[in-house]
Amino acid sequence: MTGVNYRRRLEKLLAAADILIDGDRPWDLRVHHPDLFRRILAQGSLGFGEAYMDGWWDCPAIDQMICRAMRARLDRRLHSLALLVDALRARLSNRQSRRRAFQVGKRHYDIGNDLYRRMLDERMIYSCGYWQDADTLDRAQENKLDLICRKLQLAEGQKVLDIGCGWGGTARYLAERHGVEVTGITVSTAQAELAREYCRDLPIEILVRDYRDLKGRFDRILSVGMFEHVGYKNYVTYFRKVSDLLTDDGLFLLHTIAGNETTVRTDPWIERYIFPNGMLPSASQVTKAWEGLLVLEDWHNFGPDYDRTLMAWQSNFEEAWPDLRKSYDERFRRMWNYYLLSSAGAFRARENQVWQIVLSRQGIPGGYRIAR
Repeated sequence: MTGVNYRRRLEKLLAAADILIDGDRPWDLRVHHPDLFRRILAQGSLGFGEAYMDGWWDCPAIDQMICRAMRARLDRRLHSLALLVDALRARLSNRQSRRRAFQVGKRHYDIGNDLYRRMLDERMIYSCGYWQDADTLDRAQENKLDLICRKLQLAEGQKVLDIGCGWGGTARYLAERHGVEVTGITVSTAQAELAREYCRDLPIEILVRDYRDLKGRFDRILSVGMFEHVGYKNYVTYFRKVSDLLTDDGLFLLHTIAGNETTVRTDPWIERYIFPNGMLPSASQVTKAWEGLLVLEDWHNFGPDYDRTLMAWQSNFEEAWPDLRKSYDERFRRMWNYYLLSSAGAFRARENQVWQIVLSRQGIPGGYRIAR
């Protein structure tokens, strides 16, 4: 197939999403390398993302372009060998085993506290904000933390476990506002170091530990933005561990990104460059996994709020780039922008969701009072 034929084939594919090659609208592709068309058709989303990192194409509004592409389901029509191999590996092996549990910490969360400090809100909360009645990222994240506390019905003196505690912002909020004792765990040594400093002089313990190795009993458990690293082969293990750690009258809140359809892998570009061993759960996967272990009390979806959160992070990242470029190169800048903007487009297209699920061990006597 000639280069002209590759271009025509891709033009026909993009036309379904009203995306033009070398068009003048914000969501149109500007092509800088003649081999781009063959690379995309051969390698799918992996080749598309890598080509952007290499400077082979640009787009003034990647978020708009990705949103259009996903609404037209173009990702379903670009099947590559890399995608098939990745799916096969996910089925044949446990990519989120104990042995691999700390890989995402080293490759994503340990890359630099300076980056996350400049990109995130003042508490460094690396998960979707709750934008109801909020006009700033700081307020949206405080709204989310307040929502979590109300859903967990926190009371002074309770013992709380934070699975995936990040840089300690959530743990500190819980301890300061509600007088609870918090144990936070992370797989990132960089997060743990900063979290311990941020939470000093408070009843908070920060551990670098895999969730499977936890022991003890807790009145409340929360997990915000960590479940995406658990993997479908470990969902039953995860919910069994939560059930074992939770007191009989306890509550567990799970905050996670989720997908509309059941899968066993993530996008190959995201897997290679952003979140190794990650994957998004589906509704059927999680309900089957907690069956017989926990009781569903509440299920809240505010996925569109992540679009706005990601765009705020991207704006902060670009504003901070003159300083960050001392530590990161131009290829990283393009990679990170593509990650943030393409993710925003996916949430805008409603391809991805954000769930907050409240579970109890035995069911709340008289029923659970829903907070919004």
